[in-house]
Amino acid sequence: MKIAIGCDHAGYQYRREIIKMLEGLEIEIFDAGTDSGDSVDYPDFVHPVASRVNQAEVDLGILICGSGNGVCMTANKYPNVRAGLCWSEEIVSLTRQHNDANIICLPARFINIKEALEFVHIFLNTEFEGGRHQRRVDKICM
Repeated sequence: MKIAIGCDHAGYQYRREIIKMLEGLEIEIFDAGTDSGDSVDYPDFVHPVASRVNQAEVDLGILICGSGNGVCMTANKYPNVRAGLCWSEEIVSLTRQHNDANIICLPARFINIKEALEFVHIFLNTEFEGGRHQRRVDKICM
């Protein structure tokens, strides 16, 4: 499995912990950064992740910013990306099961690192249900 990950300054500590977890699972990682708490523009770190997901160069993506909204909005500009903003275990499961999300967006200012790690674990281990949900996913891009 290949995962792309990126974040802005609000998510850099989360990114480091998530990368450690992924490395422990022997998952190949494309790391778009950032590496500090210095203010940066989140789109600069979203585009490398979303582009790789869009082109199927990686299997899934992980994006982190303060609210999760900025990274999610930016990622969803790509036609083959289905990025979901996740703040609870149930939302993570549903975004994979019902929406076939291929990028998880995490709100660093609203969840703790332990939750972020659990959400990523759920995201990686939850399958798309297909069926009636496939029909709906097929209607996302016009």
